[in-house]
Amino acid sequence: MDVIFSLVSPGGLVIAFCIATLAGLVKGMVGFAMPMILISGLGSFLPPELALAGLILPTLFTNAIQALRQGLRPALDSIRRFRVFMGVALVFLLLSSQLVRVMPVPVLLAMIGGPVALFCVMQLAGWRPHLRGGANTALEALVASVAGFIGGMSGVWGPPMVAYLTAIDTEKREQIRVQGVAYGLGAVALAGAHTVSGVLNAETVRFSALLLIPALAGMWLGMRAHDRIDQEAFRKITLWVLLVAALNLLRRAFFG
Repeated sequence: MDVIFSLVSPGGLVIAFCIATLAGLVKGMVGFAMPMILISGLGSFLPPELALAGLILPTLFTNAIQALRQGLRPALDSIRRFRVFMGVALVFLLLSSQLVRVMPVPVLLAMIGGPVALFCVMQLAGWRPHLRGGANTALEALVASVAGFIGGMSGVWGPPMVAYLTAIDTEKREQIRVQGVAYGLGAVALAGAHTVSGVLNAETVRFSALLLIPALAGMWLGMRAHDRIDQEAFRKITLWVLLVAALNLLRRAFFG
């Protein structure tokens, strides 16, 4: 624990556990938003690189659970259907992840907070982009490149994908599974990329592993509560929390 406390104070660790529990709860309820909650919450009081390292293992394990909940075959079907999105996003994720060490902290905070705030405002305003023609390979690749580029530096690449899946009217159960598969593959790539970049190292991986405990507990509670709580109301509350957190990151980026 001495290594952990050299990275974060005991009080900070308690706060981090609470944030991870909330992130897991939301993940279990709606299938996404764990990285956004973790990076926004942890980034409010920890260095951006430590916050990024902290979310890697919880994101990896919870997405594996989500992706394989209905079995291996449906997960493989989802990979085949959205192979363009996943492939392009992974390439851009790997490329941009190497910029973390050289990117100024205010710029990194702005690139994390900006997309999250935009996504929240769009959803809370009730705007749902709709593509009448369904999936479009060129647009899919474009959205994937944006998602991957942002994800490599911030660990957050969900908002563009959720918007795209919503726009092509993806069936709810498949959408949650696709998110689990895509985010899971992204989490594997992110873990590898940031092992190379040095963000995930012998010290920070312990912090990330500790956050697995509350994250998995929260996800278990979220999955149990999924059929008992008004998901739409819970989603809106979550978006407001995310928006406040994202605006706080933008405040730090522009005003210190």
